Amino acid sequence: MAERPKLVLAMRPDILDLVLPAPLRTRLDALADVHPALVTDWDDAGAALAAADVLFTGWGCPVLDAALLDRAPRLAAVIHAAGSVKAHVRPEVWQRGVAVSSAADANAAPVIEFTMATVWLAARRTLGSAAGYAGGHLPGFQERTGADGATVGVIGASRIGRGVIARLTAAPAGFRVLLADPYVPAAEADRMGVELVGPDELFRRSDIVTVHAPDLPETHHLVDARRLALLRDGAAVVNTARGRLVDTEALTRECEAGRLDAYLDVTEPEPLPAGHALHRLPNVLLTPHIAGCQGTEVRRLGAYAVDEVERWARGEPLLGAVLADDLARIA
Repeated sequence: MAERPKLVLAMRPDILDLVLPAPLRTRLDALADVHPALVTDWDDAGAALAAADVLFTGWGCPVLDAALLDRAPRLAAVIHAAGSVKAHVRPEVWQRGVAVSSAADANAAPVIEFTMATVWLAARRTLGSAAGYAGGHLPGFQERTGADGATVGVIGASRIGRGVIARLTAAPAGFRVLLADPYVPAAEADRMGVELVGPDELFRRSDIVTVHAPDLPETHHLVDARRLALLRDGAAVVNTARGRLVDTEALTRECEAGRLDAYLDVTEPEPLPAGHALHRLPNVLLTPHIAGCQGTEVRRLGAYAVDEVERWARGEPLLGAVLADDLARIA
């Protein structure tokens, strides 16, 4: 571009320094004229929006809708230093030709590793062993469960689902990997080294089910009471995707009966009420939506987004480009 782009930061104040620590902020300032005020409410944005070429957004960004776009006639790009854009970018943004980018690729790696950690724990029936040990019981050799040869069912070949599949198929445990995803053709499943099956068959055959489908109306309670009942006794459910994909109360009943284990980083509702049964069950591990970038890792999102600003300013393709058609199949 002939002149430096005008850029507005829009995210929660408490994450700004994590997303853009000093070296990254220096890079961003060298790439664009960054408005000095952090925007948390479009009503207070005033002249900043009128001049903005780029919105650099993060968690807590106000919604970008038609009314906002009317106040930002120069806006050409929305660069999101976090994962999904579905909560704040409305279809009008694409309709008006504004480019949209997300740092979801940068956020995927921690989720993949977190998921794999829980899969390893689930394969060893860790929660049951830990509960027994708390009661003074050291399991005998015949009571111990290993990971070798376990069947892992992956629901959804999303960005994270594919990363999990790659690690599962490369693992020394020799996992048998099943995949349920209506958009993956058989030839592609073969290339990934997985067996493509329907959801019901996946539940019937899996020792561990890990959920990576997008949160869509048709995937609401995809993991419901009927499918949970198909799982064999002692199987485990891992969810690092979205809580609405799993019927919480149906899963609670199965866990209360001691039939299934659960490793849940997300729930419906989120957070669960303080007195909910899942908080007290020894065969359930609840974590507070921490699978994605946390703490010092958040700078990865900022680095990715700053790189995107640089690519955009040079007229290069955005690596994290999100298209309007993607909304129907992304988280």
